[in-house]
Amino acid sequence: MVDQGLSGNAAREAALKQTRKACESADRRVWLATATAGLLAWPSWLQAQGGGGALEKVRKRGALVVGVYHDMPPFHVQGKGIDVELAEALAKALAVSLSLLPFHADENMNDDLRNMVWRGHYLGFGPADVLLHVPVERPLMQANPRVEIFAPYYRERVMIARDLSKAPKMESLDDFKGQRIAVPGQTLAGWLLIGAESGRYREQLQTKWKDGAEAARALLAGDVAAAAGQASELESVLAGDTRFAIEPLPVPRMREGWVVGCAVKKESTDLAQALQAAMNELAKSGALAQMFSRAKVSWRQP
Repeated sequence: MVDQGLSGNAAREAALKQTRKACESADRRVWLATATAGLLAWPSWLQAQGGGGALEKVRKRGALVVGVYHDMPPFHVQGKGIDVELAEALAKALAVSLSLLPFHADENMNDDLRNMVWRGHYLGFGPADVLLHVPVERPLMQANPRVEIFAPYYRERVMIARDLSKAPKMESLDDFKGQRIAVPGQTLAGWLLIGAESGRYREQLQTKWKDGAEAARALLAGDVAAAAGQASELESVLAGDTRFAIEPLPVPRMREGWVVGCAVKKESTDLAQALQAAMNELAKSGALAQMFSRAKVSWRQP
């Protein structure tokens, strides 16, 4: 408000100043509103240009790059396996081709997520659009904030297979007393058996095998009375053979097993949603169970 005690000229000058300030203030508000609207629209603009959406990038490329572990029977061995079939089905659901990216596991899962999901491998390849066979576990999620872990598709567990002619029953590991057990030493199954009851069964163990499938083949050949490993490994070799029984390893904390799923970069929300939808459909239609069945593995729903 202009001071009514001012002279005519002074009053007009004061009024003009106030008017200019009001206009400038209004201009700033208009500019801020326009700029804010522009910033809010920026992701949408990028999406329209094909620069902001992971799913759009995959479709423009025409291929889904899927990371899978090397030599992980029955999920991937020399370009074949359950995870390879799953990768093909996911790519087909997105209407693109598959680009498989096999890699060797690093020291731990955090390294694998860094190398294959959000940064790329130090040897110069990757990252993939999506990595398969990732444990769906809250501690792993919390330790890797740059990654989105989702779409659980299988429940794995540690089991033991036995020759029924050598071990007709199994109430505890004592039922294998004096008999040899094949187990891959540098695995969870190996650590559980080596440490069971303070190392009580250590002398019975053959730990030279690289995975449970190799241990199962030793049992199939009659070299041992039992073989321990992951359920999928043992089943892929022994399922359907009535000479053998495959049962959970009698260690209470491992009876429930763990769930595996997929991982993408945290910001790849649209791609994660599309892959989750595809996985849901594969499970609902029975196609996922059929992939496991072809490998002689029972699909254990997460």
